[in-house]
Amino acid sequence: MSELQSRCLCGGITITGTLPSLWLAHCHCSQCQRAHGAAFVTWIGMRADGCEVNDDAHLLRWYASSSGAERGFCSRCGSSLAFRSSRWPDELHLAVANLISAPDRLPQAHVFWDTHVDWVALADDGLPRKHSIDSDAV
Repeated sequence: MSELQSRCLCGGITITGTLPSLWLAHCHCSQCQRAHGAAFVTWIGMRADGCEVNDDAHLLRWYASSSGAERGFCSRCGSSLAFRSSRWPDELHLAVANLISAPDRLPQAHVFWDTHVDWVALADDGLPRKHSIDSDAV
């Protein structure tokens, strides 16, 4: 069985996910922009029941960023690691930038494109650019 690994900056939290993943996409929503201090965040969707969080020091904290949604981060180093939501109850979304092993797929879409920032010019990569209203599925 193939797995991927994710970890925070200080190494206090690791997450192991069983592959295959469900999807991989660039999210341009304002919540992701603020939580990560970036123009967009690339997420990989994993089955929640296929993910194991290793956090012996109890560093993982969940912040309720909006109704029914939480963002997981390391309370020691501040790394933004994960996202979970009642909108996708069986999924755990992992920030691709924190992976220490390669994902099993390439990006499939830009989601929440209607809230993308104008100060980053992205070349046309051929990926669909979905708006908030149609960003349910990648």
